[in-house]
Amino acid sequence: MKHDHAATSARRAVRSHDENFPVLFRLLDRERRDDLAAIYAFCRRTDDLGDEADGDRLDLLDRWEGEVGSAIEAGPDRCPPQLRGLARAVSRRSIGTDPFLRLIEANRMDQRQDRWESHDELLRYCEHSATPVGQMVLAVLGYSDPERRALSDCTCIGLQLVNFWQDVGEDLSDRGRIYLPAEEMHRFGVSEDDLRGPAASEGVRSLLRFEVERARGYLDRGAPLARRVGWRARLDIACFTAGGRALCDAIADQGYDTLASRPAPGRRGRARIVARTLGQLLRVAR
Repeated sequence: MKHDHAATSARRAVRSHDENFPVLFRLLDRERRDDLAAIYAFCRRTDDLGDEADGDRLDLLDRWEGEVGSAIEAGPDRCPPQLRGLARAVSRRSIGTDPFLRLIEANRMDQRQDRWESHDELLRYCEHSATPVGQMVLAVLGYSDPERRALSDCTCIGLQLVNFWQDVGEDLSDRGRIYLPAEEMHRFGVSEDDLRGPAASEGVRSLLRFEVERARGYLDRGAPLARRVGWRARLDIACFTAGGRALCDAIADQGYDTLASRPAPGRRGRARIVARTLGQLLRVAR
């Protein structure tokens, strides 16, 4: 089958942001990889509109939602070339529009809201910003059952949360956002000024220790998902969980101070995560 420009562009977008797709599902067949690449390109485009676009971002997101909806309705043969890969993925994997609309809505929420009162409120945000991505991936892999979806949701929430705690200082300084719930900041005696400092106070460290361990709990609850997918996707799914756990460990190793420096695995760290996870999977398979 000849691959069109839309599929090539989508794969290029994945490669340029490989921190989120550590091994790119290389063991899957080409069609599934193309579908995942198209979905990932959609996610990147949506997040870029919400975080980096000039002009009225709400208006841009509304227009994007209209373009995506029209492309999905028209189908891959009649939609604009730049959305053909996405429309093809939706069509052949029978993905509903809900996860796409929720992800766009998450970026609208970011324009309207920059503080979260409680963990439950933050979870509602994650149900728009994180869990739709896992549900799209599951659909491409051929799964839509409630059990796998619940495990995927836990994994995605855990990843979203630990990414927040990795970027506490950057989110506040660059975007004016604080994802730490206000209720918990108050409980640990943390003020917004504390988050603007060059290093974390004891209160901030205690709060981040609590939040990181809660994120780890979500990752642990979602971890069985890797054993409930086909072997071709097992390493990738396990790597998402392993990467989240490694980031939890990295934050802990620097004393839960993500204001002084931002923990990140880098390419070598990601390679070690993949190698270690592969070794674990092979030992279990024996």
